[in-house]
Parts: sequence; structure tokens; C-alpha cells
Amino acid sequence: MNRRTHWDEVYRAKSAVSVSWYRPHLELSLELIERYAGSLQAAILDIGGGASTLVDDLLGAGFEDVTVLDLAEGALAVSQERLGEVARSVRWIAADFLQAEVEEQRYDICHDRAVFHFLGSAEERERYMDRVRRMLRPGGVLVLATFALDGPERCSGLPVSRYDEAGLMQVVGERFGLVESRRQSHVTPSGQTQELMYFVLRRSTSTDRVG
Repeated sequence: MNRRTHWDEVYRAKSAVSVSWYRPHLELSLELIERYAGSLQAAILDIGGGASTLVDDLLGAGFEDVTVLDLAEGALAVSQERLGEVARSVRWIAADFLQAEVEEQRYDICHDRAVFHFLGSAEERERYMDRVRRMLRPGGVLVLATFALDGPERCSGLPVSRYDEAGLMQVVGERFGLVESRRQSHVTPSGQTQELMYFVLRRSTSTDRVG
């Protein structure tokens, strides 16, 4: 089963508020984006944003250039319906991030709480990091949330990768510098606790790599 089929089936089988990763508001994501965005004109890309309410809170905070990318069209439809007419002010992209068209230096902030830790091969992780780096403007920031080392080993029936600072930076290499990291205990809708790590990574200024 490919990724698109898997996530389409997840959102057909469950409501957006019952999946394990659901939070009414991504408070830490919003805090970090506001801290590093620089201004409300900052261009923000939410990778795997799907049905997340982060887009609602970004618009509510006054951000004017928000893009949400997800390969599950059903998840995007949930957000669009929830936002109503306001959804017209958001750019929606239904695509697999690893296959999506790369817009060179388009964004000031990329945010991901949904995609990176599902990438199972070193090749996919390399491609992901190269693509994010190419999409960010000089000095741009990736706000990345993953499962912590003591977090779950599987999510939504799929194996996941878990990270601390040292493990993530082995993957990142020289493409980004680690600005800060934060730990979060996420309580799922069923009442279980999952340990997450948030990383803020700033795009390096060395020559871009082709991915």
C-alpha cells in the first residue's frame, strides 16, 4: 500500500478529532513559528498539515501567507470545510512532499509534525532535508516535531523513527544548524501519553545541494 492510499483510508475510517496525533491546538508549534517568523508577512508551509487546526491559529494570529500541504485530500477537505470562506486565503497543495514541486527559496518557515518521522529509509530522509532546505529562504527555519527516543515505535499502523538532538543532526548534516529543542508530552484523544521532540533548525548559508 502506498502512502497516499494509507492516509486516505485513515481519514475515511476515523474522524479528524479521534486520530492519535490530534490536538485541539498545536500550542508549541504556534509559539515557535511566531518566535522565528520575524513578521506576519512571513511565508509559512505546513508539511502534512492536513486536518490540523494550526492553519486556523496561524490565520487567527494574523499571518497572511500560509500554505498547507498534505497527500490526503480528505484531510485537507476537513480543514477547508472547518475554515469556510476563510479557506480561500490559504494555499492548499494535495501532494506527497517528496514528490511535490519544489519552489526555490519560497518560504521563511516550514513546519512538520506529521511527515518526517514516517520516512523509513536514509534516501527518503536525505531527499526530505534537501527539499526543505531548497524551499527555505536564506536564514529560514524548519520547525520539526518527531517522536522522542522514548516515544511510540509505531503510529497509525506504521513504523516510525525516533530522535534526540544527536540522532537528528546526524541526518541533517551541514544543511541546518540546531537553534533549540523542546520536549512535549502529547496526550492522545484516547488518553495515552506520547513523548515528542520539537527541533528548530535554521537553514545554513552554504551552497545548496541538489535533491
